[in-house]
Amino acid sequence: MKFVLSSLCLLGSLLHALTRCTVPASEFHLEGDYLIGGLFDIHPASSSLRTEMSFPCRCVSVCSQPILLSNYRRFQIMRFSVEQINNSTNLLPNVLLGYEIFDHCSDTQSFQDVLKLISVSGLIHPWGEPHQQQAQKSKNSTVIGVAGPFTSTFCLTVAPLLMADLIPMVSYGASSSVFSSKMKYPSFLRTVHANQDVIEVIVNIMQHFDWRWVAFLNSDNDFGIDGLNMFIKRIADTNICLAYNRGLNDNTNHSQILKQIEAQNVTVIIVFSPQLEAEALIKAAIRLNVTNKVWIADEGWSLNKRLPKLERIKNIGIVLGVSQPEFPIPGFNDFIYSTKSQPLDRDAGGQEFYSQVCNCSSMNAEDILAVDPSFSFSVYSATYAIAHALHKTLQCEAGRCDKNITVYPHKVLAELKKSNFTLLDQHIRFDANGDPRFGSYDVILWNYGGDAQVIGFYKFHSSVNFYINDTKIKWFTNGEVPTSVCSPECPTGYARKQVPSHKCCFTCIICPNRTYINITEDPYSCISCKDTEWSAEGSTSCNQRLVEFIPFTDSGAILIMLGAGALVGLTLAVSVLFAVNYNTPVVRSAGGPMCFLILGCLSLCSISVFFYFGQPSVSSCVLRFLPFFLFYTVCLACFVVRSFQIVCIFKIAAKFPKLHSWWIKYHIQWLVITAAFVTQALVFVIGYSSAPPKPYNETVWYPREIILSCDIDLIATSGSIVLLSSLCSLCFIFSYMGKDLPKNYNEAKSITFCLLLLILTWIIFATEYMLYRGKYIHTINALAVLSSLYSFLLWYFFPKCYIIIFQPHKNTQQYFQDLIQNYTKTISQ
Repeated sequence: MKFVLSSLCLLGSLLHALTRCTVPASEFHLEGDYLIGGLFDIHPASSSLRTEMSFPCRCVSVCSQPILLSNYRRFQIMRFSVEQINNSTNLLPNVLLGYEIFDHCSDTQSFQDVLKLISVSGLIHPWGEPHQQQAQKSKNSTVIGVAGPFTSTFCLTVAPLLMADLIPMVSYGASSSVFSSKMKYPSFLRTVHANQDVIEVIVNIMQHFDWRWVAFLNSDNDFGIDGLNMFIKRIADTNICLAYNRGLNDNTNHSQILKQIEAQNVTVIIVFSPQLEAEALIKAAIRLNVTNKVWIADEGWSLNKRLPKLERIKNIGIVLGVSQPEFPIPGFNDFIYSTKSQPLDRDAGGQEFYSQVCNCSSMNAEDILAVDPSFSFSVYSATYAIAHALHKTLQCEAGRCDKNITVYPHKVLAELKKSNFTLLDQHIRFDANGDPRFGSYDVILWNYGGDAQVIGFYKFHSSVNFYINDTKIKWFTNGEVPTSVCSPECPTGYARKQVPSHKCCFTCIICPNRTYINITEDPYSCISCKDTEWSAEGSTSCNQRLVEFIPFTDSGAILIMLGAGALVGLTLAVSVLFAVNYNTPVVRSAGGPMCFLILGCLSLCSISVFFYFGQPSVSSCVLRFLPFFLFYTVCLACFVVRSFQIVCIFKIAAKFPKLHSWWIKYHIQWLVITAAFVTQALVFVIGYSSAPPKPYNETVWYPREIILSCDIDLIATSGSIVLLSSLCSLCFIFSYMGKDLPKNYNEAKSITFCLLLLILTWIIFATEYMLYRGKYIHTINALAVLSSLYSFLLWYFFPKCYIIIFQPHKNTQQYFQDLIQNYTKTISQ
């Protein structure tokens, strides 16, 4: 450890000796009670120059690299600011502020600049040595703060040297987000917004014009890489995709980059880099005839004065940019004119600074004032911020400052963090991270006149913080905003299907029936409509379904209900006729008292017909099935025993006489009927208790309609259906066995025919139910019920009524005995 510290001491002494090779001109040094350090990269050092140089850049001729006038202007801004502060009677009234400024042209070979700033009597004391504290107490460096450097890379190199002694470092251009960490950079502040703020404005521009497919070209250094990371982080939850990105440096193959951008059909290109890399890229685009692109410039080159005036610059498309607002600094122009009219000082050693060596003193004031004014206010506010902090540290009041106060850098830092003053109508303050809490951004356009025209703004901490005047932009696409997307927008009613490579790349699929697409909520999913809604294929919304049911006022319903009423009337009339002729053979052969039970049950079954109409409810659904199933069971049971009696009398009684007497003696027919009724009633009670019929909305068959119906649980009603089917089958078997009975003795034939009509009716209904589920299925169901009732009434009871009324001669005991005797003789033969 001691060896390292000793080496550092030796390096500090050597670098201090090397700095003597150039005696600074008056532009770079001003004596004062307290000094502000300044680091400006006036001469850019290319990567090739850095590798070739074996000495610090200021000890060789650097005129092979062009001077950056914009950086030279910022350097003059600092000089002007100090002069203005010294002329002020309020800020530091009896204190002379000086500066020590260096051309920090290389991040690896300009350490002597910083070492000189932190040196005491030309020496660098190793940190942590026991004599350090005593040395600091005996003598302190008069540098109270440093303005600069400009770039993030330079700051990353220099900052650790200044952070160790908490020397305030106020950068006017380093925007990398890493400097917001106060754990690593406790004495770092800046007067420019961090990269994330510039990226925020750029993303707002893209969202304003709905550009989703962009390329991001960044300088291949700390500043550019940080900007790229901020951009990727910012667009993570947006519909913007990074189609292509590449770092820019001195060895960049611009042709390859631009060809790749063209191949990926990218219209919008974000260039996040300093002036030199941006200039090289734009010139390459002009040379390679790249056309119809939208270029978005960051604040580093958006106010470039040379590029907008290049020949054929219009061919590359539109250049939009983000820039700091131009704040005219009163008195600066006069300062430049007066400075350039004065000769530079030279020291006794006779050695000249670079401007004499390179014969750069020929620069006139107009050249300096005409260059890119970006970051001028940043330098101006950085210098004033340090001066105001010194004002607080020296407790300047009543026109005097207390020079007896020992000014330590950490005290200046503490006051600097609490900065709160107004400068050119800007309220200068810093947040906890040392980032500015003031300022705004302009959105600019390079117009056809070769100027940067302000077309919008982005303001921090404002209710209306973003605005662009679209009417000022003359697009190259016939006045329409150019598009920049990976995949064209899907037609109306189509949803996107994601392509794995990018979220902005997709195919389009049409939304099927009963779904719709809402691109504002989710352009990737077809949303299902509610059960009460419908939509056609490719819909963007759902429509309310039409609720359908058969009202009581429907003509078909009225006819069926009249038919049910007529059936009740006819059954009543037949009952009266049978009652009057109760002791006649026709009535007795038809079943006698059983006829009245059948007719009564047919009338009760007709109650079900009335509940097939109107809006279904729980009670109507129950009554739609209960009366018919329950009382029709009794009817079928009656016909079962009746058909069995007919077969028994004519076929079984002759061979098994005891069976007939046993049947008559114990009234087995009534036991069977009662058992059937009780069984059906129990089945209904059990089934309806577990799953009673209930209203049901049919939404499957017809997408635009809701058919109000009744839902029957097949398991719960299966017992009732099985019982009815069993009775119907037995009845058909027994009646069919009597098909060869006497021709005029037609009870068995009538029953068989009625059952065939019954079976045919329900087969037709079942077929219709499988093919059609519209609202008229209820009318058809009611018609099937009514047909089942009329089949017995018309084809079993009406023929007997006809005999009673119109053929009374056949309604005699003798006639029936003759039929039976003739049938018996036929059987015996």
